[in-house]
Amino acid sequence: MSERFPDATVHFGVFLQGVNHTTIWSAPDSGSQIDAETFRRVATTAERGLFDAFFLGEGLRLREQDGKILDLDIAGRPDAITELAALAGLTDRIGLVATQNTTYNEPVDLARRLASLDVLSGGRAGWNVVTTDNAWTGENFRRGGYLDHADRYVRARQFLDAARALWDGTGSPVQVRTSQFDIAATPSIPRSPQGHPVIFQAGDSAEGRDFAAAGADVIFSRHGTHIEDAAAFADDIRARLVAHGRPEDDVRILPGTQIVLADSAREVEEKVRWVKDGQFTGPTALSLAGHVWGRDLSHLDPDGPLPADDPEPQPITGTRGTPRHGNDPVAVAREWRSLAEAKNLSLRQVVIETSARTGFAGTPSSVADELTRWVRSGASHGFNITPYLVPTGLDDIVDKLVPELQNRGAYRTAYEGTTLREHLNLRPRQ
Repeated sequence: MSERFPDATVHFGVFLQGVNHTTIWSAPDSGSQIDAETFRRVATTAERGLFDAFFLGEGLRLREQDGKILDLDIAGRPDAITELAALAGLTDRIGLVATQNTTYNEPVDLARRLASLDVLSGGRAGWNVVTTDNAWTGENFRRGGYLDHADRYVRARQFLDAARALWDGTGSPVQVRTSQFDIAATPSIPRSPQGHPVIFQAGDSAEGRDFAAAGADVIFSRHGTHIEDAAAFADDIRARLVAHGRPEDDVRILPGTQIVLADSAREVEEKVRWVKDGQFTGPTALSLAGHVWGRDLSHLDPDGPLPADDPEPQPITGTRGTPRHGNDPVAVAREWRSLAEAKNLSLRQVVIETSARTGFAGTPSSVADELTRWVRSGASHGFNITPYLVPTGLDDIVDKLVPELQNRGAYRTAYEGTTLREHLNLRPRQ
C-alpha cells in the first residue's frame, strides 16, 4: 500500500479486557485481576512506553452459556472507574479509559463519575461507550431483560448527548427530555483541561459505525490483523464521518491487536506456538468446540478425538456462542474432522489450528516496519494492544518495539501534552 500519510506516527493503548481466554492465566508470572499491583504495573509500564491510554473492559455480570455461569471466566473484576481513579494518583500522563454501559446506567450519575475522573486526573479520562445486549445482564436490574439492537443505539445516542450537555452545564440547570430520558439537573463538576472525557466506541455493525461517526473521538475496532481489511474499515468510517458533517480525520482508529516479539524467526515461531497453547487450554477448547456441536462437551478429553457425530443445528441465542461466526455447524464439524484425520490432531489441536491469526508476530524490527506501514497507509492510527501476559506482557513492546519505531520516526519520543485529547491529536472541545 502507498504512503498516504508519510509523516504519521503510531499511537498505542493497552487494553485489559479482564474476562477472556486470550490471557495466559496459567503462566507463573500471571497476575491477579483483583490485585492493585497488577494494574499499577501495566499502567506504569505503558506510561514509560509513552502510550496514549490505559483502557479497561467492564462487565456488570458474569457471562453465561446455555443458561449457566461460564465457569472458565474469572470472578472478581473491580469497577473500572474505581480502578482508574486509583491509577490517576500513580501516573502522570497516560490516559485512563473506562468501559461503561449506556443500557444499564443513567446519564446524571455516570456523567458525574466520568467528569470526576477527568478532573482528578487532569484531563486524562476516556469513556468507551457500550450497549450490552444480553439478557442475563438485564436480570441484575429492576427493569430486567434487554433492549432490541436498534433501541440500544437510540438510547446510547441520547445518553451521550445528555452527558455532554451535563459536562457543559456546570452550575446551570440542564434539562433533557427524550424518548429515553427526562432529566432536570444542575451539574456540580467543572470541566477538565481537556473539556470532556474522550469518547471511545467499539461497535462494528452499521448502527455502531454510524454512532461512532456521529459522536465518537476514537474507534476501538476489531480490524487489527489484516491490513486490507483494516483499510476498508477505515475508508468506510471516513465516508461516514463526512456524511455526518465531520472532517474525515476527526476520529482516531485504534484496532485491538496482539503482538508477539522474539529475536529471530525461529524463536518467533516457537513463541507463537507457546502463546496459542497457553490461550487454548483443554477446558477452553472444549467450550469452543461445544459452540459448534451445540451442546456441553466438558465430559470429553480435550486431547482425544473430536465427537464422531455431527452437530444438531440449533438457533443461535444470547446464551450460546456462535459456531465460528455463524457458519453452518455441520459443515464446520466435518471440516474439523477432515483436518484432524489428515494431520492426526486432537480436539484441542484442531481448535488451535483453526483459530484465526490475530495481530502481529515477528522480530521487533519486522513488526515496527509493519506497524509503520499500517499508519502511513491510513489503515489505522495505531493499536490497542491486548497483552497475552498480565502484568509483564508490555515489557518487550516498551523495551524493544518502541525504540525501533522511534528510530523510524514513527513514534513519539516524549509526551507533547498533558491530556488524553492532546496525546491523540484530537481537536479541542469548545
